[in-house]
Amino acid sequence: MADSQGNTEDLTLRRRKRNRNLLALTGAAALLAVTATFAISAFNSHRKKSKKKDLQGSSVRANLSATDILKLAGRIIAKSQEVHDAIASIPLDKVTYANVVVPLADLEAHQFPLIQSCVFPKFVSTVEDVRKASSEADRRIDAHISTCRKREDIYLAVKAVALKGELMNTDAKQYIKCLVTDFERSGLNLTVTKRDEAQRLRVQIDELSLRYVQNLNDDKTYLMFSETELAGLPSEYVKSLDKAENGKYKVRMKSHHVLPLLEFCKVGTTRRTVVMAYGKRCGEVNLSVLERLVELRHKYARLFGFSSYADYAVDLRMAKTSSKVFEFLEDISATLTDLATWELNVLKGMKKKEEGELPFGIEDLLYYVKRAEADQFDLDFQALRQYFPVDLVLSGIFKIVQDLFGLRFQEIADAEVWHNDVCIFSVYDLSSGELLGYFYLDLYKREGKHCHTCVVALQNGALSSNGVRQIPVPLLIAQLQKGINGQPCLLRFAEVVSLFHEFGHVVQHICNRASFAKFSGLRVDPDFVEIPALLLENWCYESFSLKLISGFHQDITKPIKDDICKSLKRWRYFFAALKLKQEILYCLFDQIVYSADNVDIVELFKHLHLKVMLGLPMLEGANPASCFPRSAIGYEAACYSRIWSEVFAADIFTSKFRDDLLNHNVGMRFREKVLAPGGAKEPIEILSDFLGREPSIQAFIDCRAEYGLQC
Repeated sequence: MADSQGNTEDLTLRRRKRNRNLLALTGAAALLAVTATFAISAFNSHRKKSKKKDLQGSSVRANLSATDILKLAGRIIAKSQEVHDAIASIPLDKVTYANVVVPLADLEAHQFPLIQSCVFPKFVSTVEDVRKASSEADRRIDAHISTCRKREDIYLAVKAVALKGELMNTDAKQYIKCLVTDFERSGLNLTVTKRDEAQRLRVQIDELSLRYVQNLNDDKTYLMFSETELAGLPSEYVKSLDKAENGKYKVRMKSHHVLPLLEFCKVGTTRRTVVMAYGKRCGEVNLSVLERLVELRHKYARLFGFSSYADYAVDLRMAKTSSKVFEFLEDISATLTDLATWELNVLKGMKKKEEGELPFGIEDLLYYVKRAEADQFDLDFQALRQYFPVDLVLSGIFKIVQDLFGLRFQEIADAEVWHNDVCIFSVYDLSSGELLGYFYLDLYKREGKHCHTCVVALQNGALSSNGVRQIPVPLLIAQLQKGINGQPCLLRFAEVVSLFHEFGHVVQHICNRASFAKFSGLRVDPDFVEIPALLLENWCYESFSLKLISGFHQDITKPIKDDICKSLKRWRYFFAALKLKQEILYCLFDQIVYSADNVDIVELFKHLHLKVMLGLPMLEGANPASCFPRSAIGYEAACYSRIWSEVFAADIFTSKFRDDLLNHNVGMRFREKVLAPGGAKEPIEILSDFLGREPSIQAFIDCRAEYGLQC
């Protein structure tokens, strides 16, 4: 390991001599760079110039005023209207690929970065008026796009081109197919009566979905507990609670109150009371909302010829059919049963030792897993933060991404940004020097900023009709806490993993070489989109890469120790089977209610709970379906998708990367075969081509069994 790391450092230093802006520094190399030019220093103090550089090839407008945003939105809508009207004026017997499809493709490629320039300020701007204008622009543009998708004249023109059978390449055929599908999913292949019915149902569904979520947001349920009843909870947690005149503490039924309590409270009756109350939130009201939502969604799907809403939702995804999803979830659940049973027996033994003969319940799961973690691992995550200064973590990520995928990153010091914390990087192909794209990095918390870490596409790559390739431009938004009084920003390990995940999306966006903006960036199959990001997370748990990204903040030549690296890898899959069983329970529930009529939702959850959770009953009176928003809005009939992506990411990592973490040849094949095609090819074809076989669930199961039984 030492020799390997030394070679890596030498290589890094040689490359730095060629280009001091190259962001690829290892722990030891970074120390040598402190007295020279530590490239990532710009993350903490962005340089100001009087004249801002334009980004060649980027149409993104980074710092628009509120007035400019609304004016640009108006121009976008007017231009779109002009192009659509021009296409609609062409007689159907005169339509061609060149006069119908090309203008639509060019319009999308040209307008996407302009639309995003209007929309993304609502996530990041420091000015309230700008955020409001951005939200209003988003509403206007979204309404216009929705109208365009319902234009029958454009649909008929595109369909006429499709039926003419002109000679064209595979990407163009796929693009036309997707255009037709988009129109038809908007109801344009239905009779007028059915189309009106679909619109009416859509309005009702949207209203009910929002009501379900609003009911949860408005829920004010809380419980009062004495200090004795909260035994075991950290003092900081107890101090954060409101205290009543009688001396008791108010625990609100919100996740930030409930989850820590379930992990640390020693009092079993307190945990049980909280789980029951948490599971009863919005019980009757949201149960009736969900039942009505399921009914309306089935009706909506059947207007389009599907037997259930689940089949409608999964049809355009990698899984293709609801039956395939059932098979997938059942296979994973069954193969995990032995390991999950062993895990549950361990936890039952721990409860018996601590609480006597009281039966083990679902309310005990998080608490005893946490206790088992404390027994098994000497991991102080608060102390571990001192080994993850943000500059060092980022330089390690750049190093890994560079060596694996043949990318070179160079900071642009004086381009237009919306805040001094924001940095911009050019991304080049390491071999040819070709400019592949740019990406913005907005790392730190501030008032008014979007509260989740994510990647936003600002410009999608595309090949225009004149043969010029538009380059991709993503934005990575994070929510890190700045260091105080000159101290570095130190990352929690969860934040390290999150940054790796989002950089997976950045690489995915930059390396995409699709011909059409519609297939570029993150606009790929939703069952596929998380795979590259989940793949890159694996480097957070390997000793080689952990040492690469870590260093004690007061002496960055000292990375985390070998035993900590090994513990983190084992901890990753600690009691993973039981945790995954619980997730599968909710995914199966979601899939079943959207696959059949007249399902008794309460009884279904009780039945699944006993079956999937190895005989553990659902607490009497609780109704998880009333407080499971993913099944109501956003992920309805698609809750399985996260596990689906994890399975295929595990297969790719285990079979191709685990034994050689910086294998450039494998990384380049991944870039060319998996990332480059984007949404233009079927994901299963892409993965099978890269793996040399069809993807399998076995690696996903094996790694959990291997490390689970070690514990």
